[in-house]
Amino acid sequence: MRKLCPNLDREDGLDTVLEVPLPELQDTAATAFSGVRRRRRSGTVKAWMRSHAADQQHRRREPSRADVQIMLGVMGAPLVPQPVEARKAMAAGHDIKEEPLEVSKARYVMEQYVAAAGGEAALGAATSMYAMGNVRMSTTTSSNKGGRAAKKSVGEVSGGFVVWQKKPELWCVEMVVSGGTKLSAGSDGKVAWRQTPWQQAHASRGPPRPIRRCVQGLDPKSTADLFSSAAWVGEESVDGEDCFVLRVDADRSALDARSSDDVEVVRHALWGYFSQRTGLLVRLEDTHLLRVPTEISSASEIQNLYWETTMESSIGDYRAVDGINIAHAGRTVVSLSRFTGDAEAAGRKMRPCTTTMEETWSIEEVDFNVAGLSRECFLPPRDLLVSSSKQQQQKKKKDNAAEAALCAKSVVKAKKALVPAVTGLGWFGPAKVVAVDDVDAADDSKDSTRASTR
Repeated sequence: MRKLCPNLDREDGLDTVLEVPLPELQDTAATAFSGVRRRRRSGTVKAWMRSHAADQQHRRREPSRADVQIMLGVMGAPLVPQPVEARKAMAAGHDIKEEPLEVSKARYVMEQYVAAAGGEAALGAATSMYAMGNVRMSTTTSSNKGGRAAKKSVGEVSGGFVVWQKKPELWCVEMVVSGGTKLSAGSDGKVAWRQTPWQQAHASRGPPRPIRRCVQGLDPKSTADLFSSAAWVGEESVDGEDCFVLRVDADRSALDARSSDDVEVVRHALWGYFSQRTGLLVRLEDTHLLRVPTEISSASEIQNLYWETTMESSIGDYRAVDGINIAHAGRTVVSLSRFTGDAEAAGRKMRPCTTTMEETWSIEEVDFNVAGLSRECFLPPRDLLVSSSKQQQQKKKKDNAAEAALCAKSVVKAKKALVPAVTGLGWFGPAKVVAVDDVDAADDSKDSTRASTR
């Protein structure tokens, strides 16, 4: 049995580990009764050791490759609902009567946030940003069948990440977790892309958007630009802190640009909780709903399958770096649920399957105005696959239909050929022939030939 003893030589030294024999395993009296009791105690200790070793093995069990894929795919490099525009500071004589009350309140909250983050001068002086940190991810699957809720713990992975950003639309992130699995993602201002070991580099649909990891406390300027078009929705207490709540919804045009014939983005909204005491961002929440039409083979009907992703991030440990307050720690909880039927009517408790993932991150190093960080550093891979959106697919279908109609009009009518009407001996008498149009009556000729042969 191992026992920790304090280090008497040094107070700040590590404890000494001593190997102490188990009292139950020592020889006592040599009587039969004591031997039986000793064997019982020994069996009890061995059973406890086996169960303890099994618990340690279960805790340290690494997740499967599919679990690592879904954790990196969902929490590795998520994007904000829509592209951001440069924020305009409120003028001294700005008339709030020209805009709705919810918008003017949100703008005042953003003014307080910019001042608390470091001020307009400090945020404007930072033209680029670099951050390095650690991350730990875990996932749990819960099912609700027959009114019984069951949870299954899959495992956890740990690793690190590096983020570079020059502008909100120019960014790049690399994340490596235990096992050597690497995720790379970025944006060059024209297209946002992602690359993993199990999937070739592919582009995201729609216009490029900033990465969510920078908005959750790493880049206050991007956060202010994102919530400059938000609406004030109320006040709420978060961990005993009174906060203003702002909401940003993706435009219909942005959702259509991200949709395709197979997947439709129904909504994507983002909520920011700003402390009334400090003015800083303390929580970030967003929800993402997808609709996937699926065909039921038995009934030959189309059924809508919904996937909803909900992310809640707690942000804290703000420290000043070059006069800018940066969050150095946080925790994100992700809920990925799948259900059928009406998305608005379905409650979360009635959903049959839900996957819960958790990410704990900490920042080790942050720096601004990185020397040598040019636009060429954010170029996508050469083998990038560009996926077309729903609008582009519909336009392509119309162009193909117009081209097919044009080709059909310009087709020259084929010549008539002589085809035998009946089969038989070719040398027995004159052969009977019939005129068949190769283009217009190809199917009719097949039917008539089959009928004549019968």
